[in-house]
Amino acid sequence: MEVRIIKNVPNGITVIRIFASISMLFIKPFSSLFFFFYIICGISDVLDGYIARKMNICSKFGQILDSLADLLFIGVVLLICIPVINLPFQIICWVAAIAIVRLFSIILGFVRYRQLAFLHTYTNKMTGMILFFFPFLFFILGKEAAAIIICSIASISAIEELLINLTSKMLHRDIVSIFSK
Repeated sequence: MEVRIIKNVPNGITVIRIFASISMLFIKPFSSLFFFFYIICGISDVLDGYIARKMNICSKFGQILDSLADLLFIGVVLLICIPVINLPFQIICWVAAIAIVRLFSIILGFVRYRQLAFLHTYTNKMTGMILFFFPFLFFILGKEAAAIIICSIASISAIEELLINLTSKMLHRDIVSIFSK
């Protein structure tokens, strides 16, 4: 029984991120409570994978749950932040284009591998990290500069993931780069 509980710790941490992400929908954007849940999401994103790897208890289910939690967090943050920060129309179109490429990649991966094909590439991890810092970059650099930096990195990672899903013969979620084949 104790081993089973320990094996579920990383997934439990991921579930915390899911609940924290949903909670942010009911909180005033950029308030102290918003940032509390936002930080919880960031810490849980780092901790779940670290603990799973450190304890050698990684699982396919955990990888998928983590990716779905990331997708939910990013979706909630975009849903909350885009109307509040009033991004230029061109940036919103760029974000939509990235989302379309990501969606196409997910569909392609599902068709090719018969399972969700979220990849843990370095560029995807970099995108996640830079997206996490968006509210802080927004205040430091301004909305347009922060959005351009984030969209540039997100574009590269979305295209890389699509190319990997297009060219790989089998699904390898932990592939680090298109160049590591």
